[in-house]
Amino acid sequence: MSNRNILVGLDVGTTKVCTIVGVHNLNGELEIVGIGTHPSFGLKKGSVVNIEKTVRSIQASLEEAKLMSGVDIKSATIGIAGNHIYSFNSIGAVPIKGKVITEDDVGRVLDAAKAVVIPSDREILHVIPQEFRVDNTSGIKDPVGMCGIRLEAHVHIVTGAVSLIQNLVKCVEQTGLQVEQITLQPIASSEAVLTNEEKEMGVILIDIGGGTTDLAIWKDGALIHSQIIPVGGNHFTNDLAVALKISNTEAERIKIHHSSVLIEKINQSAHITVQGVNNARPGEIALSFVAEVLNARATELYEIIKAILDEKLVEYQVNGPIVLTGGGALIKGMAELSEYITQRPTKIGYPHAFGGMTNIMQHPKYSTVLGLLMESFKKRKDENVPNAKKLEGIDIISKLSESLKSVFKEIF
Repeated sequence: MSNRNILVGLDVGTTKVCTIVGVHNLNGELEIVGIGTHPSFGLKKGSVVNIEKTVRSIQASLEEAKLMSGVDIKSATIGIAGNHIYSFNSIGAVPIKGKVITEDDVGRVLDAAKAVVIPSDREILHVIPQEFRVDNTSGIKDPVGMCGIRLEAHVHIVTGAVSLIQNLVKCVEQTGLQVEQITLQPIASSEAVLTNEEKEMGVILIDIGGGTTDLAIWKDGALIHSQIIPVGGNHFTNDLAVALKISNTEAERIKIHHSSVLIEKINQSAHITVQGVNNARPGEIALSFVAEVLNARATELYEIIKAILDEKLVEYQVNGPIVLTGGGALIKGMAELSEYITQRPTKIGYPHAFGGMTNIMQHPKYSTVLGLLMESFKKRKDENVPNAKKLEGIDIISKLSESLKSVFKEIF
């Protein structure tokens, strides 16, 4: 199998490293052929804090994916998050050189939009067009071929700390992989979970991961705001471990199987048995107390999100719902509590289904890695477009040549 047909998404998260391998099938569609997951060691709140441990975690995930897929993995699209990510919107404008807007004009206006002063210790990860304006006409998605005098671009720029980006890339490259592209995690999750209709209508994606919660706000099909919040599922687990005086493993089990963030939905007389630290005698804990602990952390998270939405005036711009995804979204009552605090309809977002093993990957905790695979697929398709256009042009010329030959034959 050609390496050009092999696509890899690599999500190096705070709690797990997940590798997913896809291929172009005979129909030109994306099909999953291998998955590898391994507990993540060496990251804190989305950033690498121990290179050696991170490399070992990535290597273990890669080996599992290679074994399942039976293919050699050379490169991958990786996701990035962390509190060092900072995003903002920018505007650029240029005069149009000719009467008709070309790809060159679009490139110049995007360069103008990203020509902003940023600190030397940061680098630009994404420049995402929101809309173009030609003279007085706004809301244009693709201005190529239009006539005008002045071209303006509104873009969303994502930046990250150079050192932290390099640390992540270094960890991946030490496993023998090349980094094909780096994608902000909430952008990848949006690709996997949201439909084009939802993005057009306006929607707020909240991806609750292990170390961070990633926020992406979409309007008119464009990303208008993204942010990484340094609160995630691990904070819920740690709160339980401290409050109940139990191990993190036991706290994680209770969080997943027995908990809720809605105190009023819990049977006030119900108790569960918990295992003490270092094989101490098991004890009984009221489920209502577990719910109180989790409710406090979830309330804090949603109040942070609501403050961001209020600051960005999202109430007046985005009409759609909140979509929760990520492993933390499945703690019972998270959607209901979101609706109560943010005053917005909320639903759980599951990744879209496509070919191969997608059925076992249709879980919110796999949203990011599936989105990274889809981003890699889109990039490969975009790279092949110029070749396709070139071939199409050759095909038209050959057809025209054949028709001219037939005309001359008829005349002479």
